[in-house]
Amino acid sequence: MNQPPSLSLSPPLPIPNPLRGRESGTWAHDTITRRLPQIAGRVLAENDLPAPAETAIRALIADIPAAPIRPLTDLSAPDAAAWARYIFPHSGLNWLDVPWYFAEAYFYRRILEATGYFLPGDGHGRDPFRLQKRRGLETKRAEIAALAAGLNRRLSVGDGDLRPALLVALWGNRADLSLWSAGEGNEHPVFTGEHIAANPLLLVDDSRAVIDRLRRTPAPRRIDFLIDNAGFELVSDLALADFLLETGTAQTVVFHLKAHPTFVSDALADDVRDTIAFLETLGGAAAEFSQRLAAHSAENRLQLRPDFFWNSPLVFWEIPAALRAELSAANLVISKGDANYRRILGDCHWAFDTPFAEIARYFPAPLVALRTLKAEVAAGLPRALTDSLSAEDPEWLTNGKRGVIQFSQR
Repeated sequence: MNQPPSLSLSPPLPIPNPLRGRESGTWAHDTITRRLPQIAGRVLAENDLPAPAETAIRALIADIPAAPIRPLTDLSAPDAAAWARYIFPHSGLNWLDVPWYFAEAYFYRRILEATGYFLPGDGHGRDPFRLQKRRGLETKRAEIAALAAGLNRRLSVGDGDLRPALLVALWGNRADLSLWSAGEGNEHPVFTGEHIAANPLLLVDDSRAVIDRLRRTPAPRRIDFLIDNAGFELVSDLALADFLLETGTAQTVVFHLKAHPTFVSDALADDVRDTIAFLETLGGAAAEFSQRLAAHSAENRLQLRPDFFWNSPLVFWEIPAALRAELSAANLVISKGDANYRRILGDCHWAFDTPFAEIARYFPAPLVALRTLKAEVAAGLPRALTDSLSAEDPEWLTNGKRGVIQFSQR
């Protein structure tokens, strides 16, 4: 077991400025000025909201991007005091002036304020993105069945190679409902086959270093996941968790989850339970997969731990002490997806060739990031590579086609 960290609580390098929406021509600017209003409009279209909630959502749309950041009004919410602290330094600034990650986290919290998620009434506890999450499963039935069949085949023949399971979880991150609505034609296809050969879209592959680290770690091993999206990506994460547990690579797997809906498809504990139940309805290999997951959960080998920190606008070197101590008990932490990656790097303007492991050295446990690139934040990429990528595909940082497996051993 790792000891709780006692040294640096932030990267041991000068920290660059955070990304902001005011940077014209960037994905951050496009997200705030175009994508966030579109997402709010989708909430209106996909939910039967009472008139006050509709009015509040339309007011939110009108606020973006020029209105000042204001305090939340649902003061009885369990996170109200924390959000008052988060907002205070930015109060009065507009949506383009504040750090980009803050603007996004604040936007999704404003959606819940508008729908009354934390208040008594019809909106209490209702996920405004539930329809998209459900479609994210329904539209991927064939891919899920293929994934389950491949997983079962590997387990049945005693194939203990972890790398294919890591790759399935990595490329599952392409299924992001905040970028592409479920079933949209421009949603990038998700690999479901035996994609273990060299792949030019995999820009960094530290998978062997991860595997070597686990081999040198005596049992019992605990592996934690910082979960990203529900839908197909969550299925791929559950497949990796099942593989880890069934092969004895891990004795316990912990899923760290959002405490409330955010970023459209970010997963809650209920989404994990709903996904396991959905797998059962597919029958065949998927049902066998579901039954193993249910057994892992019943035996407390697969644990679900929501925390409001994961919904906060804070970066990962601001993880509270109690949560840092909890993460330090893991032998490996698997960070899934783009938003978690951005928070590892503080959503800052690092030079792309800054070593990822050097930035992430503050993290309280060995950390592997499985991320497809959907934001103009990156590290650990040689300059020659980024120059060639920029010439080949000007949108390589944001279109979700390319991925990284990056490891920081501490």
